[in-house]
Amino acid sequence: MQEHELYMKRCLDLAALGAGKVSPNPMVGCVIVHNNQIIGEGWHQEYGKAHAEVNAINKVLESYPEEACTLLKNSTIYVSLEPCAHKGKTPPCADLIIQHAIPNAVIACRDPFNAVNGRGIERLKDAGVSIVEGVLEKEALHLNRRFFTRVKKERPYIILKWAETADGFFAQENQKQQWISGKQAKQLVHRWRGEEDAILIGKNTALIDNPQLNTRLWPGKNPKRVVLDRNLELPKNLNIFDNSIETIILNERETKIEGPTKYIALENFDFYLAESICYQLFLFDIQSVIIEGGAKTLNLFLEAGIWDEARIFVSDSKWGQGLYAPTIKQSADEKIALGNDVLSIYYHL
Repeated sequence: MQEHELYMKRCLDLAALGAGKVSPNPMVGCVIVHNNQIIGEGWHQEYGKAHAEVNAINKVLESYPEEACTLLKNSTIYVSLEPCAHKGKTPPCADLIIQHAIPNAVIACRDPFNAVNGRGIERLKDAGVSIVEGVLEKEALHLNRRFFTRVKKERPYIILKWAETADGFFAQENQKQQWISGKQAKQLVHRWRGEEDAILIGKNTALIDNPQLNTRLWPGKNPKRVVLDRNLELPKNLNIFDNSIETIILNERETKIEGPTKYIALENFDFYLAESICYQLFLFDIQSVIIEGGAKTLNLFLEAGIWDEARIFVSDSKWGQGLYAPTIKQSADEKIALGNDVLSIYYHL
């Protein structure tokens, strides 16, 4: 089992390379081992492109053109997620494993998607493939927590993010913009943005901060921008209307499209607003959302109990007065020092 965990750890490391590139698909890594030596590996690199198993098998075919067939027939394939058994944008990976007569498969966890759940494993077993399940399952589930949330709960994975002072303040009482966290934290936030499908803010944050909501401080894709503007009061000279990124304006008045900006009317802003936002974003195939404020918007999701993760930067500065930050009534799961800031990470119980 220790040997299985070693190779599965490599699968998970490979899978993580697909962060921000494969949604709404899961991140998957694959390693093929022959006589305790990795002869091929791959990961799902881009949505709609070849799956991890395909890339790993192709690597064996490329690296060992003369003996690939024999090697594969005497190898073990490690996959961080159950191989698919249905034809989507690519052929079923379970069939590919069977086609190359790979005799052993080690799988971290099952795929809850209805077209796959257990069927890939069943197909492999029916073809005589020896299966080991559950190797580093907990780690595999955590890696693809966005995908599992979308499939099981039919809503995006919700990440709350904010910064607060050492004495618990979130913003100035006069609503003027003032940075709390340091340079390292700011750069890390831009990295996070590139790993999620969308970033969401409320109307007041758009007005006060006039944010660009992009990844200019870190190489990576820009997430979709989602803004709550109930009565469509935001002026068009704000950065969110610069047409550089797909932007969704959730409102109560109208539904229309203006270039890359989509105006989507929700039925009601007074009741079950967090639920309505999640459902609408789910319909847009948005698998994960990082919510950056303001306090009203963050509290909307906290009070509804609709959040999965919170990332809070606490600086060493003290203001003595201001608007209090939202609060989470549980202990942090992780704490990380970043310069003069401490990042606390919470997973919703």
